[in-house]
Amino acid sequence: MSIDSRRRRIMLGAVGAAVSTRVLSQSGHGAHHDGQYESLHKPGRIGLPDVAATQHVFDSPAPKAEKSGRWLTRAALPLPRSEMAWAVAYDGRMHLVGGYGEQRVDRPYHQVYDPAADRWSDAAPLPRGANHVGVAVLDGRLYAVGGHLEQNRKPHDACFVYESGNGRWQTIAPLPRACGAVACVGLGGRLHAVGGAIGDTGPSKKSVDWHLSYDPKTDRWENRAPLPTGRDHTGTLVVGGLIHVVGGRVDSFHTNSNLHHAYDPRTDRWEPRNPLPTARSGHGAVLYRGRIFVMGGEGTNRVYGQNEAYDPIADRWESFAPMLTPRHGLGAAVLGDAIHVAGGGPVMGGGVQSAVHEAFVLD
Repeated sequence: MSIDSRRRRIMLGAVGAAVSTRVLSQSGHGAHHDGQYESLHKPGRIGLPDVAATQHVFDSPAPKAEKSGRWLTRAALPLPRSEMAWAVAYDGRMHLVGGYGEQRVDRPYHQVYDPAADRWSDAAPLPRGANHVGVAVLDGRLYAVGGHLEQNRKPHDACFVYESGNGRWQTIAPLPRACGAVACVGLGGRLHAVGGAIGDTGPSKKSVDWHLSYDPKTDRWENRAPLPTGRDHTGTLVVGGLIHVVGGRVDSFHTNSNLHHAYDPRTDRWEPRNPLPTARSGHGAVLYRGRIFVMGGEGTNRVYGQNEAYDPIADRWESFAPMLTPRHGLGAAVLGDAIHVAGGGPVMGGGVQSAVHEAFVLD
């Protein structure tokens, strides 16, 4: 597709989203967002599959917060996507890298959302298209780590760094071992890559407990204390100088975990924290108003809409307003005073992608 064609597509998507926002904001749970879904196996937009009605889950076992917040629709992605693994906030915008889309699983997409304009645009594509790419921001740079070349399997070891100033990706030292669905965060001048999945199919495909630290000054990876239980598709973020790893899967979404650990780089040790109320994987996790908010994800015949938040001081979970459209393999990031959640699969597995973009706010 030419750059001009892609730009026209983005502009049309933004116009369509502006119209749909006025309508869908009234819809409540399970808003269908007609025309914002696509099959991995056949081109053309589709409606929300009927099976979603049996898979979508909204209720949380956690106590309800006094003020539950609300969800709003925002400009749809230019095209349906999923399995980007995560999103990042960078230079006040949300960046989505790689993933499934347009009947391929090795797309090099790099799309950027500007909340002030409520508009998406294209940025420099990844040098190597992949899904389940680990992404993080460290010292003003955006990093992309590993990923899968086939559908949630066959990982690669390539790593890249992007600077908005020159708009280019550069190759950095590869991972010591190929891995996909790696959780990445920046902390203390280093990039941390935690957990992930290796192998192709069958017994060779499994979650790992690897914990690697990358030093940009030396362009080298080093080992750190491994994750207590090997997991991938986790929610991972930094809070108060600690790395929190929340939930995820152990080899498969049939064996999701509710484990929650925090890592202290000063002692190189992991400590358990209060478990995630709803075990899940492929969810979003962000720090918003001093709490870890976890939303979305999947399990066996389940796609979760639960929006659960953790208070790191009280070591306590509460539930907030669930997502309007449950999804997994989505991108989530905090922009301004809102959590933005874009793309993702509305049904279990990777067979359907979405362009749905919704934002959560606390009044």
